Amino acid sequence: MLPTNPQKRHRAVAGIFAAVVAGALTATQSRINGQLAVELQDSTLAAFISFSLGLVILTLIVPFVPSARAGFRTLRTQVVSKKLPWWYLSGGAFGAFFVLSQGLAATALGVALFTVAAVASQTISSAIIDRVGIGSLPKRPVTILRVSASVLAIGAVLYSGLSDFHLDGPFLLVLLPLSAGFGIGWQQAINGHVRHVTRSPLTATYVNFVVGTTALAVAAISYGFVGGWQHQFPTDPILYVGGAIGVIFILVAAILVPITGVLFFALGTIAGQLLGALALEVFLPLDNEGVAPTTVIGVVLTLVAVVIASLSGKRPPKTLLSN
Repeated sequence: MLPTNPQKRHRAVAGIFAAVVAGALTATQSRINGQLAVELQDSTLAAFISFSLGLVILTLIVPFVPSARAGFRTLRTQVVSKKLPWWYLSGGAFGAFFVLSQGLAATALGVALFTVAAVASQTISSAIIDRVGIGSLPKRPVTILRVSASVLAIGAVLYSGLSDFHLDGPFLLVLLPLSAGFGIGWQQAINGHVRHVTRSPLTATYVNFVVGTTALAVAAISYGFVGGWQHQFPTDPILYVGGAIGVIFILVAAILVPITGVLFFALGTIAGQLLGALALEVFLPLDNEGVAPTTVIGVVLTLVAVVIASLSGKRPPKTLLSN
């Protein structure tokens, strides 16, 4: 929920707006990385390229930012002293798993079913993390408004994808996006804690990309031994900017999650993803079918969900679970 203090509330509202924008950017990233995977005929390699280019960008920036260098010194001290458990550095692995699950399950399940399953589990995990608190992230009560907003957001994504639902594989594949979505909530929480400990969003973001790139490198090499190494790399430079967008998203998440909470950030990014997808369909459509009414309605419903969640900060919350 948003803070009751006016100054903090304004900052939180600005944070939610940034979360919506970040979500819209991820819709663009998905389009770009999806096309790169088509060109390469290898979604695992496409994900590795995206992550590794993001890591390269950060490697060129981090050494010149004093707060980031100081953040790494603090991080080393915290890990060596075991004040920061090593698994708090694993956020990038969850992001890598999400990308891999897209390549493994999205085609068989359909993008719509994959998205609904991932969004549902992400929303649930975000609510749980807010309830119990992770690291430096404060506990946030489970209220009627927050639960209502979560259910509405899931329903909005479900409704927006009704026209695209299909299943071409075993239904058990739905466990992949469910697991991946749950991991995204965890990724945002622990990255937010690393940012708090190091006082540097860039440090948290860099660690995320190092771990994620390493995991995807192992996956890409393993898949290459099985599927072969015959790839034709596309020459269109636009297909390689997905990593830069990923850097922006992880950086924004590391900054905002300690302010807004994991659930509120998740709702903002979900709304942004649908808005971004709608904008892409309007201005850069992949076909001539036009924008489906269900997509427009889904966007409106997710924005309503964000508004409902923000209302929980205007009065003492009615909690469903007490601390």
